[in-house]
Amino acid sequence: MPFASCTAQTHSVPPLSPQYKQLQQRLARGWNTWDTHSVMTQVLLPEGLAIRIGVKHQGTEGSDGFLPAALIGRQGKEEERVVPGPHSYNGSYSDLKLLWRGHQIRIQSAHDGDDLVLLATPLTAAGGSSHLPAEIVFSSGMLWNRPGAVVKTSGRMEAHLPDRTVSLFLSGTDNGDVNVPIKGAYFAASLKAAVGLSTGRPRSIPEIESILRRERKAYEQSIAGSKDERPIADAIQTVIGWDTIYEPEGHRVISPVSRIWNESWGGYVLFDWDTFFAATLAAVGDRDLAYANAIEICREETPQGFVPNYARSGGWKSEDRSEPPVGSITVWGLYQKFHDRWLLENTFAPLLTWNRWWAAHRDREGYLVWGSDGENQPENIDDMSRGTRAGAILESGLDNSPMYDDATYDRQTHQLLFADVGLMGMYIADCDALAKIADILHRSSEAEELRRRAAKYRTSLATLWDPGTGIFLNKDLRTGRLSHRLSPTNFYPMLTHAATSEQAARMVEEHLLNPKEFWGQWVIPSISRDDPAFKDQNYWRGRIWGPMNYLVYLGLQNYSQPEVNHARGELAQKSLDLFLRDWQANGHVHENYNGATGSGDDVTNSDRFYHWGALLGLIYLDDQGSAGRP
Repeated sequence: MPFASCTAQTHSVPPLSPQYKQLQQRLARGWNTWDTHSVMTQVLLPEGLAIRIGVKHQGTEGSDGFLPAALIGRQGKEEERVVPGPHSYNGSYSDLKLLWRGHQIRIQSAHDGDDLVLLATPLTAAGGSSHLPAEIVFSSGMLWNRPGAVVKTSGRMEAHLPDRTVSLFLSGTDNGDVNVPIKGAYFAASLKAAVGLSTGRPRSIPEIESILRRERKAYEQSIAGSKDERPIADAIQTVIGWDTIYEPEGHRVISPVSRIWNESWGGYVLFDWDTFFAATLAAVGDRDLAYANAIEICREETPQGFVPNYARSGGWKSEDRSEPPVGSITVWGLYQKFHDRWLLENTFAPLLTWNRWWAAHRDREGYLVWGSDGENQPENIDDMSRGTRAGAILESGLDNSPMYDDATYDRQTHQLLFADVGLMGMYIADCDALAKIADILHRSSEAEELRRRAAKYRTSLATLWDPGTGIFLNKDLRTGRLSHRLSPTNFYPMLTHAATSEQAARMVEEHLLNPKEFWGQWVIPSISRDDPAFKDQNYWRGRIWGPMNYLVYLGLQNYSQPEVNHARGELAQKSLDLFLRDWQANGHVHENYNGATGSGDDVTNSDRFYHWGALLGLIYLDDQGSAGRP
């Protein structure tokens, strides 16, 4: 029957459910590194009281400087370097090392009931130090125009909030330095030795250290698993912990990809599939945070009915394009782990609207293609990619993939004339997962609709199998030719059993495990090793990406042949080896990694603390049966 139900619908964001309101209220409470602008700022929610840590460098001949904020992953020669230590999901413990202008400072935080303690400890630089001790500055004020005032009185600062007063006490000697660029109340103290700060009541340095040891132990006890698995769980909690912020425009707790990306996008940015994967990662240890990320990216759905490529500060979104449809498999996975029906009730409508949108707007000759609808309103005039070939490729999430180098953009239909194996594999998986959700919710009509749609595109996808090559191939719809440029997305038909057992075995043996194409010490490159673009090692041109490995791994799970089982186990181990190398050496969780050397630090366009890099570790946890994978 015709798919009349795929017609685009008007869209409005549904009101928050009581369960989700309560969830956000639970998350947005207490002290944590909520402010996106600095990992050295602690904020008390719901009031918005901030304690900022700044560092003053004491020098001569113009070498003075003041560091008011710090972020993980800055790359400039004169920029601060932050080595992230543990960060619990709820902010009950955090630890980092700051390196700046020759200073090395350890900064720790912990909860003591409703109170916060902070400790700044100078660390001896290698070879000693030839400069004066740094000065630590604790300042306090209100964020986001929240009501309240902070004043400094004898021996303390007092924050007068609408419903209470919070006192701040220095554990150290306030030197009264007036030459710091701070507006408002502050303490300044020389870092000749450790300096602390407490809320609620005064505490000595030994008291603060005791609290820190207690909360560090509690953090370590929260990390489950074997000796091999614990470093992965630690990394996942740490990267999600540091990347989680309070977003004041939407009054919500979310986990954007990294704070550096937030800064360059005006305050925050949520990307489609990145945020769904953040939900999957958070589910390792924090159900509420996992739900918040899945629900919030669904709530960003545009009036046209799709989850956008991006949603950023100021309410701007990519109104022209979406990104890979991994939402339903994420939500279904969360339900399988936590069994909360209300999560399905909160996400089913936007996921269904989005699923229908793909069939209504991205179908070409019975195949699914990427696109960019530049006429959609409201028009984001500073997004120069809307309504262009570049915008259509951005919808794939694979911004500069060689797969699309020769693809043609149809300006009339706003579509890339390129039948995409990866998109169709993900979309069919979305239909399958959403149909299961519909079953749970007793939405039989929608479940039937989704299964019909999955069957339709399975039939189309089957025509892209190339028996001579032994893999599904993309198709240029302008010329009718199959494309032999291979990427991990060519394995995505396994996500939804669209490949037969025989086809899956051929793909694994002839392509995935082929060292001329995808196999090797470091896997899986985003374009095959024998492709001319592999040598570029620039973003999606040959580098290794956590989400690609993860989706291929999920596909391999659907097959049980010995060769496939072997490949799955090897992929899990190789993904872990790649991930742990930079994590253990530098505390980095990379956006992408070099496909030849495994390095994440060799280029500037691999963010050093981008949470989806931790999917490489999650694969291993799942393969060991300890992740409780969504």
